[in-house]
Amino acid sequence: MAGSGDSVFAHIVLAPEDPILGVTVAYNKDQSPVKLNLGVGAYRTEEGKPLVLNVVRKAEQLLVNDQSRVKEYLPITGLADFNKLSAKLIFGDDSPAIQENRVTTVQSLSGTGSLRVGGEFLGKHYHERTIYIPQPTWGNHPKIFTLAGLSVKSYRYYNPQTKGLDFEGMLEDLGAAPSGAIVLIHACAHNPTGVDPTVEQWEQIRTLMRSKGLLPFFDSAYQGFASGNLDSDAQPIRMFVADGGELLAAQSYAKNMGLYGERVGALSIVCRNADVASKVESQLKLVIRPMYSSPPLHGASIVATILKDRNMYDEWKVELKSMADRIISMRHQLFDALNSRGIPGDWSHIIKQIGMFTFTGLNPEQVAFMTKEFHIYMTSDGRISMAGLSSSTVPHLADAIHAAVTRLS
Repeated sequence: MAGSGDSVFAHIVLAPEDPILGVTVAYNKDQSPVKLNLGVGAYRTEEGKPLVLNVVRKAEQLLVNDQSRVKEYLPITGLADFNKLSAKLIFGDDSPAIQENRVTTVQSLSGTGSLRVGGEFLGKHYHERTIYIPQPTWGNHPKIFTLAGLSVKSYRYYNPQTKGLDFEGMLEDLGAAPSGAIVLIHACAHNPTGVDPTVEQWEQIRTLMRSKGLLPFFDSAYQGFASGNLDSDAQPIRMFVADGGELLAAQSYAKNMGLYGERVGALSIVCRNADVASKVESQLKLVIRPMYSSPPLHGASIVATILKDRNMYDEWKVELKSMADRIISMRHQLFDALNSRGIPGDWSHIIKQIGMFTFTGLNPEQVAFMTKEFHIYMTSDGRISMAGLSSSTVPHLADAIHAAVTRLS
């Protein structure tokens, strides 16, 4: 029995900072006026400020002014309109899977919560408990699936030499995976590398996975945010749906609607037929109920309001494209700045990669040097958030990369 002065938790050790969120902690402590945070996975304006979309403000105003709205619990599966519209957004209005009632969709707590619910469902009801994740991948993926009761293995994805896709390695590893294994796939704008397969490569991946009976689990965190086009960014998922096979897809509205703190997401499972889909939904409820009981109302209401109104939907697409275009512009500005300084090496991967993140190819020593000497913060693997850059900060970053590469090469 512990004495009155001792804590029953005295044995607990201090946990390390999350490697991604810890970057922001270090950045906040820095007093330098030129400090730059390129670790944050959230969109920033040219002025470096968080952005709330105009269409989101409009939707919120409509919700606030609606006196008939109440704060009752949602069902376990979430807001029905939100679920229906989310499935259409990711699979397409004319998706045969939706028309045949083969899709079950549940609202969840953004992408992270959707992945966790999907992982726990598979851990309880799927015959193969191994999930293959790309190497590298988002740092939270292995933790989510391990805690959900799955065995996590990896497949080759990124080639550090070419700073592009290791396509042969990927096919080889998936080809060697046991029949029926689950495969986590980034739908677009792969995090952290920004490297995506081409449409032709996607078709080869699909053919291989279906021939081996591998179960695709798509993580779609950036639909519309990568290319600026909602349909293009969902094409890989729709290719897998079109063949009639089954899959899971986790959606997040954090990036593409800027609803980071609202925690709005959905998990959809495409099944062979409507009967299986209804049974799957009944079991998803049993996963969710003891986890968080039912999801939050406000963020899902914003999304549903925008998706079901044609004018608001069109306005969202314009705002979404402007965010994507700004990120693409930052890529080109950085590429030009690096070239104009004559920095050794080929930097074309900066403009070949897509989405919020870029794998610069900088090593941990160079990253540490840039933090110490130039007050630039990023994860130690050299991943930078393009959304954290602006026209005014590109020269500072280019100078820092120049110094890091020439002094530490």
